[in-house]
Amino acid sequence: MAGSFEGRYYKHQKDENTICLITGRSDSGEFIQVISNERTWQYDSLEGCKADCTGIRIDLPEIRGEVRYGPLTPLRSDIMGPFRFLPMQCSHSVVSMGHSLSGGFTVEGRHLDLTGGIGYIEGDRGRSFPSQYLWVHSNDFSEPCSIMASVADIPFCGFRFMGCICAILYRGREYRLATYRGVKIRHASKDRLVLEQGRCRLEADICGSLAHPLRSPVQGQMVGTIHESNCTRVRFRFWEDGREVFDLTGENTSFECNLI
Repeated sequence: MAGSFEGRYYKHQKDENTICLITGRSDSGEFIQVISNERTWQYDSLEGCKADCTGIRIDLPEIRGEVRYGPLTPLRSDIMGPFRFLPMQCSHSVVSMGHSLSGGFTVEGRHLDLTGGIGYIEGDRGRSFPSQYLWVHSNDFSEPCSIMASVADIPFCGFRFMGCICAILYRGREYRLATYRGVKIRHASKDRLVLEQGRCRLEADICGSLAHPLRSPVQGQMVGTIHESNCTRVRFRFWEDGREVFDLTGENTSFECNLI
């Protein structure tokens, strides 16, 4: 469809090393973007990269290698809820909240052994990224936990609203906070996110780090610019019925924010 894009985000993390790949198609053509802790790379073709739910193989000028994925951990239902049936500017998907990794990449001559690390996969499709949004993901914790949260300015049927999707997988239990479930966005900025929904409350205190530029879609063309960090420090606290469920800090959190 003209004026559209589709992309998938593959995250690989072990210890202090995080490397993410974005593969996709847009009106501008096919693309690969790679994000390490230090920088990003852009490629205007999918040649040299084969990725699916079993793993990823890369043979690019600066990056080569193969990582195989263990069993994926999908959410119980679509993260978009009923909004998946509506014509949204941008629709999000979560393919796996966490899976084991085996293998590694050689990045500009330096080998990154990712065996024993953890992965995450999500996707986006639509026409454009929101004009304002915050997105954060981490599974770099001392306990089994994966957290994805996003708030965004959503244009819909002639008006706009600030929407939210959030998935938490903690010790095998899934929590969902979302606009379609009545979540309240108590605070959203580059430094802090606070969400409340019924008996649940999530707080994220964000200590920003150097973010690197990526291309983003505008009306199906990859002509916008966003900035992402792979190594932001975020402290997440979560309560249910007034009881603290966890207080965890991720040192290697992925983070994007262009909220005004």
